[in-house]
Amino acid sequence: MNDRPNIVLVHGAWADGSSWSSVIEQLQAEGYHVTAPQFPLTSLTNDVARLRQVLDFQDGPTIVVGHSYGGQVMTALGTDAPNVVGLVYIAAFALDQGESLGALLSQGPVTPALAHLFTDKQGFGWLSEDDFVEHFAADVDPTKAKVMYAVQQALAGSAFTDVIAAPAWRTLPSWYLVATNDEAIPPDAERQFANRMGATTVEVPSSHVPMVSHPKDVVELIESALDACQPTG
Repeated sequence: MNDRPNIVLVHGAWADGSSWSSVIEQLQAEGYHVTAPQFPLTSLTNDVARLRQVLDFQDGPTIVVGHSYGGQVMTALGTDAPNVVGLVYIAAFALDQGESLGALLSQGPVTPALAHLFTDKQGFGWLSEDDFVEHFAADVDPTKAKVMYAVQQALAGSAFTDVIAAPAWRTLPSWYLVATNDEAIPPDAERQFANRMGATTVEVPSSHVPMVSHPKDVVELIESALDACQPTG
């Protein structure tokens, strides 16, 4: 069991580590070592630093799994990710060199989940309850979705203008789960990310939070990556 890759889960904006709970439970039941840290969401630099901090204490090869903005964080590892052997994107941003979230999102109409995004006095963006429950987590039980809304972590406005340098997916194998009912990131944009990366891709009829509403599908994709990255010999 010790020669199996570790798994680090990176939550996205307006979420926290608890969003991975069902996925963690299934992976731990199968004997995997899983870490799902909390990310400050105060800047891309700070979030990447937290990811590196967690990667430093992984014992052996590691698969990194990112949801939404979490894809931005793991992509920003660049070419300096010595113990990372694969990347799994779950309805996540997978930008290329020179790209930013804000520039990408401005290319089309505002998605329903972000329609009433508001910024506080400290420059952090928050989702409204209606947009969170009805669009961001549309296929999650409303009672559970309201709990997720209550624990949302706001995202620093600077995250929308931070530009990616060399993306990690250029040098690492990648997998991608497209959420076909996503109302935060357009599914066609997710398909474009996956195609550009040459990622092994699956499509799931999910809202923006498949790790909550379709954890089995998320686990299966992670296991595909784990199998492909399994040490040999």
